[in-house]
Amino acid sequence: MVNPRFQTMNLTALSSPSLQAAYLRTLPAIRERCSNVHAMAQQGKLEYFDYHPDHESSVVNYCLEIMKRDFPVADGGVDFASIPPHGRWRHLDAGKSRIAPLMAKWDEERLGGLPVSEKEKCKRLIDLFLVSVLLDAGAGNQWAYNESGGESYSRSEGLAVATVHMFDQGLFSGSPVAQPYRVDAQGLSQINESRIATAMQVSDANPMVGLSGRTLLLVNLKTALESNPRFFGSDARPGNIIDFLESESKFDGSSLRVHVSSLWGVLLEGLAPIWPARYSIGEVQLGDVWPCSVLSTDGQAEGDDFVPFHKLTGWITYSLIEPMEKILKWRFDGIEDMTGLPEYRNGGLLIDFGVLTLKPGLKALANASGIPCLPPSHGAVVEWRAMTVIELDRIADGIRHQAGVHSCDLTLAQVLESATWKGGREIAKRLRPLTGGPPIEIESDGTVF
Repeated sequence: MVNPRFQTMNLTALSSPSLQAAYLRTLPAIRERCSNVHAMAQQGKLEYFDYHPDHESSVVNYCLEIMKRDFPVADGGVDFASIPPHGRWRHLDAGKSRIAPLMAKWDEERLGGLPVSEKEKCKRLIDLFLVSVLLDAGAGNQWAYNESGGESYSRSEGLAVATVHMFDQGLFSGSPVAQPYRVDAQGLSQINESRIATAMQVSDANPMVGLSGRTLLLVNLKTALESNPRFFGSDARPGNIIDFLESESKFDGSSLRVHVSSLWGVLLEGLAPIWPARYSIGEVQLGDVWPCSVLSTDGQAEGDDFVPFHKLTGWITYSLIEPMEKILKWRFDGIEDMTGLPEYRNGGLLIDFGVLTLKPGLKALANASGIPCLPPSHGAVVEWRAMTVIELDRIADGIRHQAGVHSCDLTLAQVLESATWKGGREIAKRLRPLTGGPPIEIESDGTVF
């Protein structure tokens, strides 16, 4: 696991490849390196964007109006206490509750004549949430999932709803009849692209972007679960990280206190085998980490121009914290190290409100619809994502300042859930009604966004 001391040490200038690789896999490294890119933006030195901080107030106002609309109080303000954190749970319950009915079934279940324990319920949710996030990369503008009642869901919600039904049917379990509500290596060994396509209703008339990439993530997840029994147990199951975290943490009264770096380390190290090989330092595969040209200088150490994002790991972390807090009553420390998610809804908000404007070289890459379509490795995407991380901090601070609240009253996770992600989607639909897509399209392989 990532050594906890790297969570607080500034290793930016260290030249040892092993230390550089370890640093780039920590949570603090994300904000630090993205801050370096943001500093270049303030000097007008980005390669692909111009930065207009005077437009941030428009984003803050827009987000606040959405929050007032969706979480109102009688005086016209915002009921901050009612805003849930950003996590996969909301998408799984898109349109109607699905997790509560699933858990109600578990209340009636007996394992060896005994009720299902709270720990086992939480393990099941971790199994479901983890797989659902891994399948959550952008599905494109054309795909949708239809439930039996006639409801149709697209994009992230559609992927989430599909995975609930796949989980409920035991698709990921090695014992789909006796123990359907679990994910394990044995069940994942039966996964292939055809089964995923059928379960997700993919067809020529309902195409999905990145189907093979997301299928490969599940196939690789089997390897990761089997390779790390310390984290995932002898039965190679994601939910068993509960047992590991329990052994690594200590009780404060009746609540277990877990540092978020412990969960982050488990996910980053334990799931490392699932990600495609990209950039590496000292033979360590880095994952969602990319070079950024504006950070490149003569004579710098290897990796000093790299910017880490680890978006799916961050999304998993936010998503898994919630059931552990709600069901097991655990308390997580170090949450302030978590960043906003650098993806196209949060980032699209910045472009659509003019906080970032495209330089001529980037505009020249636009397709017939006027939208650039780029791979995640493109320098413009790296700059866009790095700016998104820091701008989400600034927008959150702006919302708090205007509303007169502190970060303990309105967390970054709540801002992501109630304002920026939703706001990015809504402004995209208003400006590009035919697709509702982002201002820059990503050539998704199903493993980054």
